[in-house]
Amino acid sequence: MSWNSHTQPQWGQAPVQPPKPPGARPGWARKRVVIPSAAGLFFVGVIVGSAGSAGSGTTEAAGSAKAAPRATVTVTAQPERAAQSDEKQTGAKEKAKPSAGRGSEAVPVPNFVGMGLQSAQDAAQTKGFYRLSSHDSLGRDRMQAFDRNWKVCSQNVTAGRTVSTTTKLDFGAVKVEEDCPARDAKPLEAAGGTMPDLAGKSVKAARGALDAGTSVTVTDAAEGRMVLLESNWKVCTQTPGPGTRLTGQPVEITAVKFEEGCP
Repeated sequence: MSWNSHTQPQWGQAPVQPPKPPGARPGWARKRVVIPSAAGLFFVGVIVGSAGSAGSGTTEAAGSAKAAPRATVTVTAQPERAAQSDEKQTGAKEKAKPSAGRGSEAVPVPNFVGMGLQSAQDAAQTKGFYRLSSHDSLGRDRMQAFDRNWKVCSQNVTAGRTVSTTTKLDFGAVKVEEDCPARDAKPLEAAGGTMPDLAGKSVKAARGALDAGTSVTVTDAAEGRMVLLESNWKVCTQTPGPGTRLTGQPVEITAVKFEEGCP
C-alpha cells in the first residue's frame, strides 16, 4: 500500500495510521494529518461569511446610531419678559450715572497764598477742585518735583471768588527757603520774531523762549564750568542783542549761578 493510500481515507472512514518505520523506538507515533475535504471547507466558509455579515450589520447599526443628529430645542423668549429685562438693565445704568450737577458746583475759592504747595493742592481737592497746576514764580522755569519743598506765592483765581469746581487753579510758587517776588515773572517770548532781553533770566527760560530749532551755546562767564542744570544759571550776556530780528541765526549766552554776580 502506498503512503497516499494510507493518508487519504475515504469519505466517512477513519484515518489509517501509516506503517511503523523500521527501527523505530517503542512508543513512537506519527502525528496524524487531517486534510479537510472540499465539502468541509465550503461548510466552514458559509459559517464564517454569515458571522461576518452579522458583525457588519451590527457595526453599521452602531455607526448609524452615533451619526444620528441630536435633537435641538430652541426656546424663544417671550416679548414681555424681554422687555422687562431691558427695562431693568436700563434702570441700573441710569442709577449708575452721576447726577447732572455733580462735579460742576459753584463754590468760593479759598486763599492759598502762604500755604505749602502740597497742602494747598490737598485743600483745593477737598473743595472739589481737581484741575490743578503750578509754576515757578521767579521765572526760572523750575519744575515742582517735590511739592512739599515749595510754597504758594500767588493764585490765578482771587480768594473769595465763587467759581465752578471745574475751573483750573494755577499756583505760582517758590522754594520754601526763598522769598516770594512782588509779582510773578512772566514767561519769556520771542515776540514778533525778535530777540527778547534775556539778562537775569534763567538759561532754561531763555532757551524755552527761542525756537526749538535754534542753536544755543551757553558758557560760564566766571570760571569756565559746565552749565548742567540750566534753571540754576542766570544769563549775563547774549548775542544777538535784544530786539534783533531772528532769522535762524545761532545764539550765544554767557551765564553764572543765581547766587553769583555777573563779571
